[in-house]
Amino acid sequence: MKPKILLTGTNGQLGFELLQLLPSLGEVIAPGRQDLNLLDSHKLRRVVRDIRPQLIVNAAAYTAVDAAETDEANAYAINAVAPAVLAEEAKTVGAAIVHYSTDYVFDGSKTSPYVETDRTNPINIYGKTKLAGERGVRESGAPHLILRTAWVYATRGRNFLMTILRLATEREELRIVDDQFGSPTCSPGIATSTIKILARLFSQTDSLPTFSQFGGTYHMTAAGETTWFGFASAILEEAPRVSRDASWFAEATSRKPLISRRIIPILTAEYPTSASRPAYSVLSNSRLHQQFGVVLPDWRAQLQDCLGVGPLERRVQIA
Repeated sequence: MKPKILLTGTNGQLGFELLQLLPSLGEVIAPGRQDLNLLDSHKLRRVVRDIRPQLIVNAAAYTAVDAAETDEANAYAINAVAPAVLAEEAKTVGAAIVHYSTDYVFDGSKTSPYVETDRTNPINIYGKTKLAGERGVRESGAPHLILRTAWVYATRGRNFLMTILRLATEREELRIVDDQFGSPTCSPGIATSTIKILARLFSQTDSLPTFSQFGGTYHMTAAGETTWFGFASAILEEAPRVSRDASWFAEATSRKPLISRRIIPILTAEYPTSASRPAYSVLSNSRLHQQFGVVLPDWRAQLQDCLGVGPLERRVQIA
């Protein structure tokens, strides 16, 4: 029997992608914000108990990193309290839970990719609330997958890709930070990889023990690494190849031409922000590969696929 799946965060870029793919696994129930208020723990519990899903996929998050510095209460409620409540209710109704976390649970002091067992030490409020959410899920006792990803973008919503394309229609010169390292990861790749893992886990006769056996924390990002400067440069190198009939591209650029001619690398100190960022937050995906055989493409290849300019055979795989 296919599982009943409760999906949160469908207005977000990852939740949107999951909503397209999860129906292949089971019946998906995706309440809107009015029906599933993450700031109301009592209502959240009631929704889970009324639906009684076999699987909860929590793609909801407070992702405004800088805003979280002055809006800690809401960031904590959405990133820490809500995941814990969902996990506790999953335990109560006999469900498993998938929860997404971030590279920002690390402080960036390493110079080689972080593995799942490395010490966490977030340096901003966003990272601290996400780490608290991880702990709440683990401590619930529910079968779970915590998937840490990084530098998430998509061809919709607010993210670095869409911002760079907009700025490129407004300025001939862009100044982009070149001393923070990470792995830009397109949300369709995260969603597709999640589905592959869940399909394997729910193919078993008794899925919950299997979920418990293979569950835990995994890193899930595109392979390779770059800086924000490198990412921005790649975006503008690939952008001329994007079909001008693509509605998302028209939205990002307001149908204006790209006029940027120069991208200048700068230091973090030259671009102060409310929240500190890790200097190095590349994640190792080795455990994900070893356990599930899942490998995301290199970040540059994934960018091409996300923009629709990669080789057809590769774009088919990511769709």
